[in-house]
Amino acid sequence: QVQLVESGGGSVQAGESLRLSCAASRSGYNYCMGWFRQAPGKEREGVAASYTGGGSTYYADSVKGRFTISQDNYKNTLYLEMNSLKPEETAMYYCAATWTSTGAYCQQNPLGPDLYSYWGQGNQVTGSS
Repeated sequence: QVQLVESGGGSVQAGESLRLSCAASRSGYNYCMGWFRQAPGKEREGVAASYTGGGSTYYADSVKGRFTISQDNYKNTLYLEMNSLKPEETAMYYCAATWTSTGAYCQQNPLGPDLYSYWGQGNQVTGSS
């Protein structure tokens, strides 16, 4: 079992930046971890994902070049740096994780919510124009 706690959400003006953090209760070099967001009335969508053991990162087309996923394995913390935020990106942002014995597992559908077993409580991000 892994508990995930997000922090760093808030309200920003369009074009500004924000960094989300996700602290995991267990250390691990064998997790797929990802960031998702869900706006009211919309489905949850994958934003970014990575494998804690190192390797590829994955991004939704809509955030490529603006968002960066990173991790600090010593702190058991996952980050999402969001630059040039848009008002339409207002949503609840969730951190997610799933254990895997190999990074190849993360490649199957890294931005699909069904891949993940553990979820954080969510953190609101609001972008205003």
